[in-house]
Amino acid sequence: MPIYNKLVRDKVLEVMEAKGLSYHARILEPSELIKAIKAKMIEEATEFYEAEDKKESVEELADILELLHMAIGVIGVSIEELEAIREHKRKARGGFEKGIYLIDVVDQ
Repeated sequence: MPIYNKLVRDKVLEVMEAKGLSYHARILEPSELIKAIKAKMIEEATEFYEAEDKKESVEELADILELLHMAIGVIGVSIEELEAIREHKRKARGGFEKGIYLIDVVDQ
C-alpha cells in the first residue's frame, strides 16, 4: 500500500473511487494547509526541473500556477497585490530576462 501524505488535486479521490480503489484522506486544517502547499510547490518545482520536453514543462508550470493561486488565497493576498509586489521588485532589482548566472563575488 503506497503512502503519500501529500496535498492532491480536488478530484483525485473521485478518480480513485471510479477505479474502485479505497483510500484514507482528510481535509487539512487551515494551519496545516499553507505548509502542505509549500511542500507541494517544491514537489512540482522539482518535477519542472526534471521535465525533459515542452509539454511536460508546461504541465508542471500549470501545477505551480494552481498552487500559487491557492497559496495567495490561503494567506489572504489578491493576485493584483502579488503582481504589484512582483512589479515593485522588478523595478528595484530587475527581472531574470538577461539570464545572468552569478558565479562568485571577489572580496575587496
